[in-house]
This record gives sequence, C-alpha cells and structure tokens, in this order.
Amino acid sequence: MSLPLEGIKVLDLSRYLPGPLATQILADFGAEVIKIEDRKGELGRFLEPMINDTSARFYTVNRNKKSMGLDLKQPEGKEIFKKLVAEADIVVDQFRPDVMNKLGLGYEALKEINPRIIYCIITGYGLTGPMRDAAGHDINYLNIAGVTELLGTKDGPPAMCGVQIADTAGGSLYSVIAILLALASREKTGNGQLCDVAMMDGALSLLSYTIGEWSGGDGNLPKRGGELLTGGYATYNNYKCKDDRYVSLGAVEDKFWASFCRKLGVEEYIPLQMDIPSQPKIEASIKKIMLTKTRDEWVEFFSDSDLCFTPILTLDEMVTHPQVLARNMVHTLTNFQGSGKDLVCTGVPIKLSETPGKAKMVFARTGENTDEVLAGIGYSTTQIEQLHKDGIV
Repeated sequence: MSLPLEGIKVLDLSRYLPGPLATQILADFGAEVIKIEDRKGELGRFLEPMINDTSARFYTVNRNKKSMGLDLKQPEGKEIFKKLVAEADIVVDQFRPDVMNKLGLGYEALKEINPRIIYCIITGYGLTGPMRDAAGHDINYLNIAGVTELLGTKDGPPAMCGVQIADTAGGSLYSVIAILLALASREKTGNGQLCDVAMMDGALSLLSYTIGEWSGGDGNLPKRGGELLTGGYATYNNYKCKDDRYVSLGAVEDKFWASFCRKLGVEEYIPLQMDIPSQPKIEASIKKIMLTKTRDEWVEFFSDSDLCFTPILTLDEMVTHPQVLARNMVHTLTNFQGSGKDLVCTGVPIKLSETPGKAKMVFARTGENTDEVLAGIGYSTTQIEQLHKDGIV
C-alpha cells in the first residue's frame, strides 16, 4: 500500500525541534526527506542527554530520513544544493529570514531553478514586521502571543509551559499544513510558492477561543488561574490526593457536574456550578474530600461514572497507559543501539484508514546517505571522492 506522500522529495535544512518534527511527519507518510546538515552534523545531534554519541532528543524527531553532509558556504556546495532543488518538491528552512538569501539560495533564487518548488521557512516572528530579525525561543514567542500571561495559578506569577507549544503547534504543525496546502495548490496551478510560517503567529492562533471570550465579554482581561478553563471554577480543576498525586475534573457540562456531585455526596453544589461567589467554598470543600483517598483510589471510585475525570500521569505512567498503547502512540526501543538505555519515541498521531503513516524507526548517521544522494543527481564515484577530499561533503 502506497503512502500519501510517496514520490515527494523534501530537502530539510532545519534543526533542533520545529522543522525536524514537521519533516518527520512528512516522512512518516511517505515523503523522501533528505536532511541537509553541516558536515559535522546539525546542532540538534549534540543536545544532552546523549545516547552513545547522539542526542536522545534528536532521535525523537528525525526518524525515517536520509542524511547528507554539505557545506553550503562553498561554491561547489551551493551548486550541489541547486541540483538537488531541481529535482525536489519541498525545501524546509529554519534559519533567520535572510540567511539563505545571503547564500544565494533563498526562495527567489530557487524558484528560477524549479518553479514547482515549495519553500517553507519557519521563523520566530515571520518575514515581515518590526521583529522580523529578532532572536527568540519558544518562551519568547508565547510571551508576545499573549499565551504566557494566561499560564499559572491564582495570584501566582506567569508560568512556563512544560511543552514547547510555539515550536511544535505554532511551528511544526502549521508548517505541515502550509506544505500540504501548497502541494494541493500546485496540483491546480503547476507552481510552487513560499510558505511563511511564524511560530509567534501559530501560538497566537491557538488563543482563538480565549480571544473570543475576552472580546465578547465585559471588557475585563482574563484572570490568570481565574477563568472557567484555567482553574477559576471547581467544576474544571486539578485536585491533590492523599498520596500527593493529582486528578483532574473537566465537568463543564451540567450533566457531568451533577454526576460528580452525586457520586461524591455533595448534591447541594449542583445548582452552584457557575455561581462565582460560591467557587472558593466549593473548591475548598472538594479539595478536602479529595485528600481522603489516593489518586488511584479516586480513579477506581469514579470508574463506573460517565464524567470527565482522569488521573494526572507522569511520563513513565503515560507510556504504559492502556489507551496510549492501544493507539500505538509510543514506541519503546529497548537497549537502543546497545546503549543500555530504552529510547521512547512518539507514534503517528494522524490515523488514516487507507494510507496510515509508518514510524519505521530508521535513524541516519550524519552524512550516511551523502554518496547515494550525489549519485542520484549524476555525480560519478570519482567526483564524489574528490568532493570528500575538498571538504564540500
């Protein structure tokens, strides 16, 4: 069975997290992804913790790809890249806005070589605006997007998120969407295009519901840890248990809140679900009750109830959870590469009935496929040997 993106060739210039995760998704669904790296390897290979000589984090976002070591600063390296572009469908760039332009390898130059090329550039703030050239990381994009101000508990400072939301949702996922849209457009027009994906833009777009709630309300800014979906109500909250572990209640709908209150024996709180003045009293009462059992005892207690109640799992608990396993959402590679460590990688989150993605767990060493790629665009064995001697590849 062929995969949806078989026959699509991607040249991946990205590093660390946003671009590599995006191209891994494309690779899982059949695209041939050629990772164009510095001759010593992209910087993401050297992030702690290490498994043997390569970052564990690198493996989690770089499966199913080929690797080519190439010096793009040298004239011959640029010529090789241009030859690759002539036969490619997609280029993924994660440098600052003008890095590739200065090398003479930006979108305007490459589309002259291949008008069908789709050039996706992932940056912090986009190709326009006063912050176009500013440096940044996930925390900065979330700050400017207005997300960080909303994170945290009542009366506490803004909290840092434990997941790189702007990098992954704002960068990786929107890049995949942009590329697929550009591919669909190319089917109609025959032409590629530039995909300008800013991680700040993507993070901001995730606030759609929140912005609607704020702008359509009384004009007051949302209170950190004080709104319906951020911990301001007992009906949608986290609770500490007897064993210092936590559970979550997500009973926004009346029926779920009523079921929870009846099961807990606090029916008097049912009509007060959305009564703002009553929230401190209700929350304090439920907190006290939840401290009488362990987390797993509460999970068992509510196991036969139809309400939104779940344990808060640690990572080691998550990877063995029956639902996670049933969905093939983790792959544990025991004694990975003889290191004595078990590497855990995420599965394919998009489930297609006819052409499902495949997480093959194949990981290329730095430059492992250089000779193969060069031969594929017409270089002879002698020429390839000379390129190695000259330090081009």
